[in-house]
Amino acid sequence: MSEVVFRAEGLRKSFGSLRVTDEVSLRLPAGRRHGLIGPNGAGKTTLFDLITGEVEADAGEVFLGGRSLNRAPPDARARAGLARSFQRNNLFPGLTVHENLALACALKHGIGHVFWRRLERFTALWQEAEENAGRLGLADHLGQRVSTLAYGTQRQLEIGLALVQEPLLLLLDEPTAGMSPEETSGILELLSSLPESLTLLIIEHDMDVIFGLAERITVLDYGRVLLEGTPGEVRGSDEVRRRYLGAAH
Repeated sequence: MSEVVFRAEGLRKSFGSLRVTDEVSLRLPAGRRHGLIGPNGAGKTTLFDLITGEVEADAGEVFLGGRSLNRAPPDARARAGLARSFQRNNLFPGLTVHENLALACALKHGIGHVFWRRLERFTALWQEAEENAGRLGLADHLGQRVSTLAYGTQRQLEIGLALVQEPLLLLLDEPTAGMSPEETSGILELLSSLPESLTLLIIEHDMDVIFGLAERITVLDYGRVLLEGTPGEVRGSDEVRRRYLGAAH
């Protein structure tokens, strides 16, 4: 069995009288592709916020690579190997693809002063960004301003910026939301090509996507884990069909 790279134990979070995360635990071995599904309001994005440190948990613990992250702020968690893509693009729209990737490379290497000089002067960063673009299928877009990219290509770049950091765990929040079938196919191809050592935790409403990608799936309902199992076990659960999937699934 693969080593457990990520662990969340008993995470709880309430906003006023509303408990949105209720004793949620996860254990992800290295290389696991793990889906997270549930109806709107089930607590999926809040769980991501607790894992990344954007929101402070009321109780529970988070571990990455055997190290507790409970006292670590979001930037320290990122340096420890945690990366996230959001529902909405988190890019620099006025910069080119090349510049966005070069900035991500600068952050990876801790070169803060790069922001005050022209990126082209940092030859190694510029070349590293170009190599990453090739691996991400973005080589043809290097000189293109992000604001002019198709939506699916922007999402592809955002995932790429997270991958530049070489994380242990990548959190993907609805990576195919708002995409055409062709764009969805491109993202699936990218995700399928990622290194087998990279652990993925994916929120996704498209059941075809999640059942095609995930090895195991956790179903959240009102902040609690309703079921964790293989795609087949989730599909076959009467409780999950009744509470979330519907008879068609």
